[in-house]
Amino acid sequence: MISPDSKPRCLLYMDVSARIQDSYSRQLTQVFVSQWQQANPNCHIIYRDIGSSPIPHINEAWVAAYESEPEQRTAEMQDAIALSDTLIDELFAADCYVVGMPMYNLTVPSSFKAYLDQVFRRDRTMQIVNGTPQGRLADKKLLVITTRKYNYRVGSGREDRDFLEPYISAIFSISGLTDISYIHADQLALDLEREQSLANATQAIHQLALSF
Repeated sequence: MISPDSKPRCLLYMDVSARIQDSYSRQLTQVFVSQWQQANPNCHIIYRDIGSSPIPHINEAWVAAYESEPEQRTAEMQDAIALSDTLIDELFAADCYVVGMPMYNLTVPSSFKAYLDQVFRRDRTMQIVNGTPQGRLADKKLLVITTRKYNYRVGSGREDRDFLEPYISAIFSISGLTDISYIHADQLALDLEREQSLANATQAIHQLALSF
């Protein structure tokens, strides 16, 4: 809980599921945001619905802008990279991030990969020093709430097929962000396990939201 004199905190809240109705990840992120708002009065929330409003993939004009100095960019280049700058501004403005992330084909949805390609730039979210990337998001926190048809946790026998969590951890660490929490709602394809898995995830969300 923040004190009345503290600067209001800002949360960047993203939904990635292609489903609007009956999306478990959307339901769970809503639970987190509701609890987080109670713990952080006067907070500010930035919302991105990547699932229903996909981020465009980078293209030739974007790459040309990225490879050029800002003062050398043409009007076309500036237009091509404008959304990327806005998305990065949101990352810097927020104190913490929560993402509702369904697992698609063992990893992140392609819509989220497009988002990452837009925001991880060596001229803004990181810099290269002696060939080594140094990130600029080291003071941020990230919660990823995943939904999965089956169990891919360590000991499940399927852990070698989980390319979602390792990828998220690796790519964000390049930007300096290593304070990452995961809450997995798995076994959702199985009627007998689904209710308990969602209940466990909801309980974990309630606990984490109070201190996030």
